[in-house]
Amino acid sequence: MSDDKKKPADDGLNTTKILDTARAQIRRHGQAKTNIVDIAKALGTSHTTIYRHFRSKTDVFDAIVVDAMKDEEALAKAFVASSAPASERLLGMVLALHRRKRERLEGDPEVYELYRRVLEARPELVKNYTAAMTRLLAAIIEDGVKRREFVVDDVDLAAGIVRDAVTVYVHPAHVELAFKAGLDLEPSVRRMIETLAIAMRRGLSLGNIPD
Repeated sequence: MSDDKKKPADDGLNTTKILDTARAQIRRHGQAKTNIVDIAKALGTSHTTIYRHFRSKTDVFDAIVVDAMKDEEALAKAFVASSAPASERLLGMVLALHRRKRERLEGDPEVYELYRRVLEARPELVKNYTAAMTRLLAAIIEDGVKRREFVVDDVDLAAGIVRDAVTVYVHPAHVELAFKAGLDLEPSVRRMIETLAIAMRRGLSLGNIPD
């Protein structure tokens, strides 16, 4: 989404209304046939009014995806704030993110497909999302170290390892493939997190691992 958007006029609209309407149009007509004019008509306004908030259809679509990412980040942050053992929080976080994507795929497939397409076209969004999630994983692991639940000499590196290990459960493409194949990934999520937790409880010395 463009950083140099015009400041919205006092037209009674806000970003939430526009994005909600855009999602409804995507569900009804698909992303290819959704345009600014149709969004404006559904809102009972003109396309020029929408352009006061977003410069293009692409900006609207990007904003829908960023909104979904922020929702997932807020979901993950709840586990960072929890007082539960770190291993339970890691499991809860990954399961929650996996389930959220499954819910979107099953209940909102047209918008989910937009999510996938935009992420493929906008690697910087993926980079920012990945960095944010890695920081949250690191916060949980660091807390586990402070509580003497984990023994890890490089929290950031450990967080990257956990992130890479669980990506298959939260990546939109993998989630969709598993869904189409009728696979239940939750038992695998539990085994993966328990394996990682066992390693961190026993002690991970990562300082000498090359980048």
